Amino acid sequence: MELLGMTTIFLLVCISCLLLFASWRSISQKEKQPPGPISLPIVGNILQLNPWNLSESLKKLSKKYGPVFTIYLGPQKIVVLYGYDVVKEALIDQADDFSGRGNLPLLKKLFRGKGIVTSNGETWKQLRRFALTTLRDFGMGKKSIEERIQEEASFLVERIRNTHERPFNPGNFLVHSVANIICSIVFGDRFDYEDKKFLTLIELLDENNKLQNSIQTQEKGNGHSEFTTETLSRTTLDLFLAGTGTTSITLRHGLLILQKYPEIVEKIQKEIDCVIGRDRRPRMADRSQMPYTDAVVHEIQRFIDFLPINVPHTVIKDTKFRDYFIRKDTMIFPLLTPILHDSKEFPNPEKFDPGHFLNANGTFKKSDYFMPFSAGKRICAGEGLARMELFIFLTAILQNFTLKSVVDHKDIDISPLPRVLANMPRPYEVSFLPR
Repeated sequence: MELLGMTTIFLLVCISCLLLFASWRSISQKEKQPPGPISLPIVGNILQLNPWNLSESLKKLSKKYGPVFTIYLGPQKIVVLYGYDVVKEALIDQADDFSGRGNLPLLKKLFRGKGIVTSNGETWKQLRRFALTTLRDFGMGKKSIEERIQEEASFLVERIRNTHERPFNPGNFLVHSVANIICSIVFGDRFDYEDKKFLTLIELLDENNKLQNSIQTQEKGNGHSEFTTETLSRTTLDLFLAGTGTTSITLRHGLLILQKYPEIVEKIQKEIDCVIGRDRRPRMADRSQMPYTDAVVHEIQRFIDFLPINVPHTVIKDTKFRDYFIRKDTMIFPLLTPILHDSKEFPNPEKFDPGHFLNANGTFKKSDYFMPFSAGKRICAGEGLARMELFIFLTAILQNFTLKSVVDHKDIDISPLPRVLANMPRPYEVSFLPR
């Protein structure tokens, strides 16, 4: 009898242990975290990363830990998504879950979470809807905005012509021209390039945070509205920074690259002469008849990989992703570099080759891997505007000028200069020779 009792107790203990183990295993499986390198207190994994070439550091970690892994930047936990498949699954297939905006300290300092780029929740939804509707009302994707871009391209061409073939850095010319497009949308008109107010506006964009302090309590009586003076002015700043900097820098990259490959310029100009001629302005309707030029514009964006780590996201709730559990508010880095430089989709991805976007018969080839504007619900709101600007500005320049480098074209280094958040073009000067 005593033996039977002991046996019963033993069996109950075993069953309890099994149940506890099963329960622990279930919780463990449910909250399985993405793997990653061991982090140190306070500094996290910073000592294992190169902040000036973060993309390359993350590439090495992905080889060891796979396409989904965890790093710590100081105390900040970040889940990194490396490769087209995982980024697509997150930003497109699970778009709602990954629709939050992660705020790195630099972005938080610049934008304070008030504008369309860094806001979250209902604020972001309303501001994005408002921005897209306003851009459409002002003509984004319609003939009116195209005419504004064509007009500005003509002013840019004339300004370049007045340099009389002297070599110069075209950066300011491009910034002013692209900024004028945003001015025409936001303020209703463009500015003369020498206008002091316009030049002051360009110079003070980065000082906008100081201006916000004087109006931060002005909308106190309207606490439930997302359309406060601060959020609207911050959204305007977002349009200027995102709509001016990225496009003008992409054009700067493009003009540097094209100096290295005069044979590519010749092919573009041959296509321009055939489709547009030398007299009328380029227009977006021409693009479908200019597959080589279109391929070059796409290849410029792919090659320079302007925002390697993308703008950070967060998950807005506890999320199951693949075999992993990601807690609410965890920051996500959906990297763009491994997508834009995928060797299977783009053979020899480190080489500038318009053929990456051309079929064997010379027609334009689309690619799902072309994500310079990101993807999903946080895709760049100004993508359509940027595409129009890049095509029309670049085509107008090459319609009127041939590029002459100050050094032998074979010696030009077109590799981007990696920075913390963005890849920048190397400094250069170029002469524009009238055709």
